Amino acid sequence: VWSDFLGLNVQLQWFPEQTYRQQIAKLKALDLRWIRLGLHWERLEPAPGQWQWTDLDRLMQVIEQEQLKPLVYLVGSAPFATSAPAGVSNPDQYPPTNPQLFANSFATLASRYPHVGAWQVWNEQNIPPFWQPAEDPVQYRQLLESSLGALTAARPDATQVIGGHAYYSQMPVRGGLMLQAMTQLGSVRPDRVTAYHPYSHEPEGDVPGVGDFIAHANTVNQYLRHSGSGPIWATEFGWSSYAGPVELQPIIGEQGQADYMLRRLALMSAMDFDRIFLFTLSDLDARATPRDQFYGLLRLNGSEKPAYQALKRFLQISGPSLTPLDPPAFASAPAGMFSIAWQRADGRWLWMFWAQENGTVRLQRSGSGTLYNPLRGTSQSVRSNGGSINVTVGRELQMLIL
Repeated sequence: VWSDFLGLNVQLQWFPEQTYRQQIAKLKALDLRWIRLGLHWERLEPAPGQWQWTDLDRLMQVIEQEQLKPLVYLVGSAPFATSAPAGVSNPDQYPPTNPQLFANSFATLASRYPHVGAWQVWNEQNIPPFWQPAEDPVQYRQLLESSLGALTAARPDATQVIGGHAYYSQMPVRGGLMLQAMTQLGSVRPDRVTAYHPYSHEPEGDVPGVGDFIAHANTVNQYLRHSGSGPIWATEFGWSSYAGPVELQPIIGEQGQADYMLRRLALMSAMDFDRIFLFTLSDLDARATPRDQFYGLLRLNGSEKPAYQALKRFLQISGPSLTPLDPPAFASAPAGMFSIAWQRADGRWLWMFWAQENGTVRLQRSGSGTLYNPLRGTSQSVRSNGGSINVTVGRELQMLIL
């Protein structure tokens, strides 16, 4: 059910109310309701007990009025609590000296906004931009357990979410996966959501033609299921349409962003994720890095990028809900072919497919229907001939309804 499975990261607090209301309207036009909102502790509580409530209270009121379903994460150490050495330029990126200070503020927020159903502790704690000087599973576990203990006391109804690990939770300094370390420490549990952020250069992975995203995500998810994890959420994934200079992600432009998003969305819908959050709803201003300014489905002026239009077409073609089916078999297919079959809510057969190389397949099915390219907004009628349909396959996602 797309409205329950797919959400969007949002940075609504970056914008005036008139602008973020327009962004919310664009979100709801997709028939989506889940959002993920990040709050920075150092900005909300710059001194002990001195909360900056005005703008956040208004934003949360609008979110509740619009009947959105928020997942909120709190990240960053307040100035009075950071463990950063004196004189550094990024004290918020160091964990708090006392995890209970963070936990108390975490619970204060959860109590103040009872309509927020899910709360997440920190963000990407396995990489240096969010946890200085180096990742530390034991230290993060102290923060997590203190915070979730406080959340349980303040809001026993709330969904508890472990901070979203960057990528597959690799630890660049210590080595290994932080999710494995957290499991061994006892913090991955059935009553908590586990989260990570499977970014990659291409939809299928970092190495062309290998499908390493699928392999890595399946390995992580199978490990988590076997270890007794609760729901598994991908709380960020996406691509920037930035023009450079190159910052980790290759330059793909707006059309490439839309293409990559569609293919990844098709893959993740058929994989073992309970909920996913695309990054992100709107582009950002120069407070973000050149790359991070352009992850949005909407441009900074509110206009729709190709990714927004492609997503809207994709969801309309899919319909509101899908039931998985076995994909069709072929005598031969182009190299690197991906093939995913569903039954739509109206009972019609839906096939999503693309390949790493161009080619043709003979589909052994009878009937008539429509072949869509959601990236380009094109469609054509198809009809079987002698019990089969010849279909041209390319690198872009196509969707066939019979």
